[in-house]
Amino acid sequence: MASGWGITGNKGRCYDFWMDFSECMSKCRQPLDCSLLREDYLECLHHSKEFQRRNRVYKEEQRQLRAARKGKEGGDGGGGHH
Repeated sequence: MASGWGITGNKGRCYDFWMDFSECMSKCRQPLDCSLLREDYLECLHHSKEFQRRNRVYKEEQRQLRAARKGKEGGDGGGGHH
């Protein structure tokens, strides 16, 4: 990654994040000063926050589907939330 070259021979997708983080680390007083840039770089590499969000959305969709099915099976005719 530090070379800046991606697998296609072009600039790597996270290289700009790496450069920002690297520059911050070379100028900062404490590494903690660069924590947000580090977080951005790691998110670019691993997409962990994106995957966590997708998982939460999926789980909520499944919960709503189960609740809707349960409401239909109950046959109470009540107006549930959609």
